[in-house]
Amino acid sequence: MVKVIMGVKGSGKTKLLIEMVENALKESQGDVTVIEKESSLTYDIPHQARLIVANNYDFGSTEFLKGFISAMHASNYDITHVFIDNLYKIVEKMDIAATEDFLNWLDVFSAREGITFTLTLSAPIEEATEGIKKFF
Repeated sequence: MVKVIMGVKGSGKTKLLIEMVENALKESQGDVTVIEKESSLTYDIPHQARLIVANNYDFGSTEFLKGFISAMHASNYDITHVFIDNLYKIVEKMDIAATEDFLNWLDVFSAREGITFTLTLSAPIEEATEGIKKFF
């Protein structure tokens, strides 16, 4: 399953994501992972979640992110949830077509591997296409 939380800066996306991480940790029998651009969530998410700071790696494209997610899963089959805070900061210069392509890839990967993905997108919700809205 893939869920997108979309809105402009300051609309409460990250706060909702943090609540969802906390709930996933309570309900999941597996591992919960959070990917963010910088280490700003270090003290906001419970320490049981694995926090990955994208700045420590060279996240330049969605292809790199796909490989990174695949490698994470290959090294840990116990991951049940992956949260990505602000995809557009992690993978800069991403257009709507690339966003839809990445979300569709995540959807297939999610169904095949049994991982729930939740992402935040910092953009006006009015700009969401049908290809993005299907993940709301």
